[in-house]
Amino acid sequence: MPEASNDNHQPGNRIGGTGEKSGKCPICDQKPVVRYRPFCSKRCADVDLGRWLGERYVIPTAAGESD
Repeated sequence: MPEASNDNHQPGNRIGGTGEKSGKCPICDQKPVVRYRPFCSKRCADVDLGRWLGERYVIPTAAGESD
């Protein structure tokens, strides 16, 4: 049986260094992983998606607009 992959602990997958984008995961402030950029893991990417689908994020509109 193949080993489960935990990408946020594999050193070759971290973003940083010369010429690469740097920053932090917007969910947990860990270093991002290339595969899940800008997130550090699939879990954080899924948390963000759940927030969008659960309408926890909103985009403000101009006052006075109605549906």
